[in-house]
Amino acid sequence: MFELTILSEFEAAHRLPEYQGKCCRLHGHNWRVEVTLTGAQLDKQGMLIDFKEFKQEVNGVLATLDHYYLNDTPPFREINPTAENIAQYIFDELSKSALLNVPERGIRVSLVKVWESPYSAAAYSRRT
Repeated sequence: MFELTILSEFEAAHRLPEYQGKCCRLHGHNWRVEVTLTGAQLDKQGMLIDFKEFKQEVNGVLATLDHYYLNDTPPFREINPTAENIAQYIFDELSKSALLNVPERGIRVSLVKVWESPYSAAAYSRRT
């Protein structure tokens, strides 16, 4: 099995209304995002997928979050914009990409990790 991982980032503000602590107030993060793909079969060039195309797909999803107040964006109008929920949202959005999910080659999004600080991250996967 092959794995590819890219790093990207976005900036956004949020607040956790029910949280007992500083995070209930409006604040922002320079969010760092790691996305990992797995796959069993390389193409004729010896690649799982072109890193350039991989980055474009990820950055397209992150553009929907970049420089926004997350609490005002779907789906975070309904759920708290925690690092955990953001990781799952990014995972779910990337899982819709035909480029990043190629069943006949075994390619799929396997992990999204969201760092809200250099010391704190949440990850989401659907490992079986």
